[in-house]
Amino acid sequence: MNLEILTPEEKVFEGTVELIKVPGTKGSFEILNMHAPIISTLEKGEVKVKISKTQENIFTISGGVVEVRDNKIIILAESVIE
Repeated sequence: MNLEILTPEEKVFEGTVELIKVPGTKGSFEILNMHAPIISTLEKGEVKVKISKTQENIFTISGGVVEVRDNKIIILAESVIE
């Protein structure tokens, strides 16, 4: 899956990932390969990005929106603290 994390100021992350866990407004959820298309609002919290079996990044966002379509995930965040 390809992931992009964007803020109004910059592109924070772009790359291939195995799994993403996001803080949805109605509860956190995971996005895996071949996930159904979805658009969801996000609240303040941690976005956990599993790049490989041994590498994981965590980004703290202040809220935003996530869109998943055709194995491409775009997170539009208000702001991000790595």
